[in-house]
Amino acid sequence: MSLIKSISGIRGTIGGAAGNGLTPLDIVKFTSAYATFIRRTTKKTSNVIVVGRDARLSGAMVNDVVVGTLTGMGFDVVNIGLATTPTTEIAVVGENACGGIIITASHNPKQWNALKLLNEDGEFLNDAQGKEVLAIAEREDFDYAEVDNLGKVYVNNTYMQRHIDSVLKLKLVDVEAIRNANFTVAVDAVNSIGGVVIPTLLKKLGVKNVIELYCEPTGKFGHTPEPIPENLTDIASLMAQGKADVGFVVDPDVDRLAIIMENGEFFVEEYTLVSIADYVLSQTPGATVSNLSSSRALRDVTVAHGCQYTAAAVGEVNVVTEMKRTGAVIGGEGNGGVIYPESHYGRDALVGVALFLTLLAKSGKKVSELKKTYPQYSIAKNKIQLTPDIDVDAILKAVKEHYASEKITDIDGVKIDFADCWVHLRKSNTEPIIRIYSEASTMEKAESLAEDMKKVIASLSK
Repeated sequence: MSLIKSISGIRGTIGGAAGNGLTPLDIVKFTSAYATFIRRTTKKTSNVIVVGRDARLSGAMVNDVVVGTLTGMGFDVVNIGLATTPTTEIAVVGENACGGIIITASHNPKQWNALKLLNEDGEFLNDAQGKEVLAIAEREDFDYAEVDNLGKVYVNNTYMQRHIDSVLKLKLVDVEAIRNANFTVAVDAVNSIGGVVIPTLLKKLGVKNVIELYCEPTGKFGHTPEPIPENLTDIASLMAQGKADVGFVVDPDVDRLAIIMENGEFFVEEYTLVSIADYVLSQTPGATVSNLSSSRALRDVTVAHGCQYTAAAVGEVNVVTEMKRTGAVIGGEGNGGVIYPESHYGRDALVGVALFLTLLAKSGKKVSELKKTYPQYSIAKNKIQLTPDIDVDAILKAVKEHYASEKITDIDGVKIDFADCWVHLRKSNTEPIIRIYSEASTMEKAESLAEDMKKVIASLSK
């Protein structure tokens, strides 16, 4: 059993002893700490917290405990039911709420679930705020409401449609162009909420032909849910048969978007943001932001448009902070997470689908032809499993010293920029691993760079 407490939220496996997994006792503890933090810091007077969840098998149980705890803390709850992460973010603003909790473990397997914590702007808590919630939980520094002050629960099932409507109204989304292109689109939604919202969005965009794969929101994932090539063989096979113009894959909470080309090959997750940013910049020039582990291709595309690119530490909240600082018109993360401020400051696969289909329709190209127009890089994503005896900070410090003659960025782990490639090492906030991301002109070179780094780490760890 595992329980990971971080500023990203509280993530754990279901079952086991309290403190060793995401048990009902742990859910109560951290929900109470979050509610206490909100009570002490919010500037809102609404006394409302929004709760939404993906379709995980444990979702209903966790939802019941979260909602009961929030009302026990004296908050009114707007329960929006099955909802994507970006839908819940939008609902916080729509309800003028004090905050929100998204019940989802994102790309983690079925035994996991998590509490993702939002502020009153519908955005993730920052580092200091997340640490304060954890500190309150550690101290168990919370008091529950007396009987006359218990909160109430309100059910609001309108936000999926409101989210879709907001996407359709975006100035750079051209519904007429998409409709006239007469696309056939395949969707793999891993049997979570994306199986409802993405096909509905596509039909509203004028796509008449939608092929649905794993689109029943049962929580019984049709494959390992992270939208990476080794998990997407079924939709890749379908696309290779020439049955659709483009394939879209989302993770269980629909904040990441992967694209499959018409020939069954992968567009590559990194290029979801790159392609959409290229389209946005062509219409509305401005700054862009991605994280340190994302492809150089976004930087290259941004510079080609005469605009400024900035890299942020990994984590949506860090990217959003940098986007606000620079006034970025588009940003996100290389895992298929698109953040478009014209909509809201959160990764949103619905926005990604609508903007990409507009780009594809206006380009008149096949997806594979479109891919060739962008700077060509390959990024390898490796990891080292952590054990209790591994001192991550010591390893990162030793790597930094070993490569002192190269360009080093250490705002988040250690990134080493070589002339024609880079490698980034950082401890994951969501899994007990060290991530090793590397990028070069070919996948062979990127993988070789990662293997060399593993050998360096092994030698420095002795």
